[in-house]
Amino acid sequence: MNNAENIVPRIHLKEDFYSMKSAYDINPAPTYKERIVLLKRLKSSLIQNEQNIYDALKKDYGYRSEFDSLVSDILPTVMGINYAIKNLKKWMQPSKRHAGLMLFPSSVSVHYQPLGVVGVITPWNFPFFLALGPAVQALAAGNRVMIKMSEFTPNANQALRKIVTEISDHIVVVEGEADVGAAFSALPFDHLIFTGSTTVAKYVAKSAANNLTPLTLELGGKSPTIIDKDINMDIAVDAVILGKSINSGQICVSPDYVFVPTSRKQEFIETFIKRYTEYHLNSDNENTQTHIVTDRQYQRLKGFLEDAKTKGAKIYPVKEIETDQGRRVYPQLVTNLQEDMAILKEEIFGSILPVLNYENINEVIEYINKRPRPLALYIMSPNKILIDKLLKQTHSGGVAINDSAMHVAADDAPFGGIGNSGMGHYHGHEGFLTFSKAKTVLRSSNWLPKNHFILKNRDLTFKVLRKFLLR
Repeated sequence: MNNAENIVPRIHLKEDFYSMKSAYDINPAPTYKERIVLLKRLKSSLIQNEQNIYDALKKDYGYRSEFDSLVSDILPTVMGINYAIKNLKKWMQPSKRHAGLMLFPSSVSVHYQPLGVVGVITPWNFPFFLALGPAVQALAAGNRVMIKMSEFTPNANQALRKIVTEISDHIVVVEGEADVGAAFSALPFDHLIFTGSTTVAKYVAKSAANNLTPLTLELGGKSPTIIDKDINMDIAVDAVILGKSINSGQICVSPDYVFVPTSRKQEFIETFIKRYTEYHLNSDNENTQTHIVTDRQYQRLKGFLEDAKTKGAKIYPVKEIETDQGRRVYPQLVTNLQEDMAILKEEIFGSILPVLNYENINEVIEYINKRPRPLALYIMSPNKILIDKLLKQTHSGGVAINDSAMHVAADDAPFGGIGNSGMGHYHGHEGFLTFSKAKTVLRSSNWLPKNHFILKNRDLTFKVLRKFLLR
C-alpha cells in the first residue's frame, strides 16, 4: 500500500469525526423520544437483516453456525436494545443526592449528560454484538458513534453498513487495516471503547492518552475453570463444552484452562470427549462447529499443539485435525503440562483445552492469583462454602457458577475486566453511565441570602461548622 493510499482513510476519518461532532453540537441533548426512535429503528433493521448476518459471517469464517451467530451476535444485541428501551426514561432522570448540613438549605442532584462522539473499536470474533452492544448504550446516552470494524470480517462489515443505513447520521462505520485503526484511536473522541487483545490495547491506551480520551478496555486473558470433587461430572462438562464450543472457543470469556481434582482427571477427559462427540459429531443438528476465522489463527492453534507435544504434553483429541475439514478444529484436551508451554502462557482463543490437576483447592487459588487477573472465572461445584471461598479469594472480571460464558448475556449487570483483562465496564445501566457525564448540580434559592449570611457571620459559621461537622 503506497503513501497516498495510507492518507485517504485518515482524511475521511477526520471528516467523519468532525461531521459527527458538528451534528452532536447542533443537538447536544437528544430527547427521550428521539433516542427511543433511534433504538427502535436499529432493532427493526437488525431483525430484518437476520439472514444477511448469518450469510455474511459464514463467508467470513468459511463456516459459522447460525446458532453461534444467533446466540452470540443477534440476540444479545436485540436484548440489549430492548433493555435500554424499557429502562431509558428512568436512566435519564436526574438522581437526587443528600446535600448535608454544610450546604443546607440547597439541594444536590446528578444529571446525566451525553458525552458527544464515542469511538468503538470492534474485533472479528463477534462483529455485530461487539460493535452494536456499546453503540446501543452510547445512543441511549444521547451520543453519536463511530465504529471501527475488523479487516478480517469484510462481509460482516458490509452487512453492518446496511443495518445502520437509516441512522447513518448517528452511526458511522469505518473499515481498514492496522494503520486505519491507529488513526482511529488517535481521534479526540469523548470516549473510546476497545475490545481486543491486551497487546493492542496498550497501543490504543497510549494513543488515547494523547487526547486524554476516557477509555474502556474489554480484553481477555486466560479464564480458568475449577471442577470441584463433588460436582456431577456431566453437569460440569456440559457447562465447559457450551463455553468452549460457542464460536469454537474464539470468545474472550471462553474457558481457557481447567483445574480438575487428580482423582477425577481421567473421568473429566472421557466425559468431555464422549459428550462433545454426542453433541457435535453424532448429532442430527444442522448447526455444527464453527471454523477458525483465518488461516493465521488456524496455524496459531496448530502451533500451540506442536509446541506442547514437543515439550512432553499428552493430547486427547475429540477428533484429529483434518485438512479436508476446512479450518475446523475440534477440541484438543492437553495434559502433562509444563510452565514453558505456549498454551499456559498465552490466551488460547480457540478449541484447545489444557487440563491441570490439583489435590488441594488452595493450590488452585495460589495459581490463579499469581497470574494476571482473568476476564472470567468458572466454578463447577455444589459446595456453597467452597464457592464463597473462591469468590472472596480470587479476582476476575466476572464469575459464573455451574455455567460458562453466559453471564455476558445478563442485561442488568456490568461486564468488564480487571487489570490485564480490561478497564472499566459496560452493559445495561452501567453502559449508560459509562457513556454519560454524571454532572453534579447544586441548586440554591435565588431569594434566600445564604451566602450573605455566611460572609457576614464568618466567625459564627466557623463555630457552628466545627461543632456539628468536625467529629
